[in-house]
Amino acid sequence: MTVTIYDVAREAGVSMATVSRVVNNNPNVKPQTRKKVFEAIERLGYRPNAVARGLASKKTTTVGVVIPDISNSIFSEVARGIEDIANMYHYNIILCNADKKKEKEIRVINTLLEKQVDGLLFMGGTVTEEHLQAFNTSSVPIVLCATTDEQNAVASVDIDHEKAAFDAVNVLIQNGHRDIAMISGTLQDPANGYARYQGYKKALEAAGMTLREDYVRIGNYRYESGLEVTKHFLELKDRPTAIFAATDEMAIGAIHTLQDNGLKVPEDVSVISVDNIRMASMVRPQLTTVAMPMYDIGAVSMRLLTKLMNKEMKDASELMQVILPHEVIHRNSVAHRS
Repeated sequence: MTVTIYDVAREAGVSMATVSRVVNNNPNVKPQTRKKVFEAIERLGYRPNAVARGLASKKTTTVGVVIPDISNSIFSEVARGIEDIANMYHYNIILCNADKKKEKEIRVINTLLEKQVDGLLFMGGTVTEEHLQAFNTSSVPIVLCATTDEQNAVASVDIDHEKAAFDAVNVLIQNGHRDIAMISGTLQDPANGYARYQGYKKALEAAGMTLREDYVRIGNYRYESGLEVTKHFLELKDRPTAIFAATDEMAIGAIHTLQDNGLKVPEDVSVISVDNIRMASMVRPQLTTVAMPMYDIGAVSMRLLTKLMNKEMKDASELMQVILPHEVIHRNSVAHRS
């Protein structure tokens, strides 16, 4: 049978109110009494009913986290930042994988809200009208993590993806490259796709270079698409001397296709990207990339959410859109072209 707070009170010889105060870490309990209650809890194997406590306090101390692809190491680093700050502020997290599918994202959002979470962190790609409708039905705070919505209607924490891409391409330009191809993400994705493509385009324009349509191909952010897209570049009459990939995984795929076809990186073709996943320093040559502070994005997102949940901010609009700095990590995949 389930052990109740009444059983603990009877075993310890105290009132149920006293047991409740001990369980909730209320300081107004004598040390001797607290010891008796904890001993009774241990003997009986009592576990507080989180649902009942949530109904009484109207708080579950639980945060829902929607993650687009749990197998992608970039998101696992964000999740680590979220969890560390959640633990610091005594929140539990429910982590849900959405497989980068809009229908599943909407379903997961609604399910978490039905579970009476105190707040929601959403990691994903495109924030559509359907997402915003689901967010608007929420009575708890929501923070976008490593993404934004076009209207800036929802609090968010991210980097400037366009500037990150611009800086990456500029590294190639400063090293004398004029024939620069791009493996892009889908242009329907405002951050990793469209914004990074715009950064590529603007870097070329700033250097007085013309964007060639056959130098841009769309990948799906993963290693395999980097392999396939690079084959297209190798078939061109005017082969690019450098490749900018929107993600590290696609960049590593590009490096391997180049090597499989007898080319050297960076001597024959330079490669650069954005993300700075762990694999970027493990591949040979080590990948030059723009580092996104993924742990910090998760940690800052969770801290912002705690401020909104606990109404710590007098003016919620003051930190609605947080942009964290990025950094170019110079390694060995870019060479100067004379």
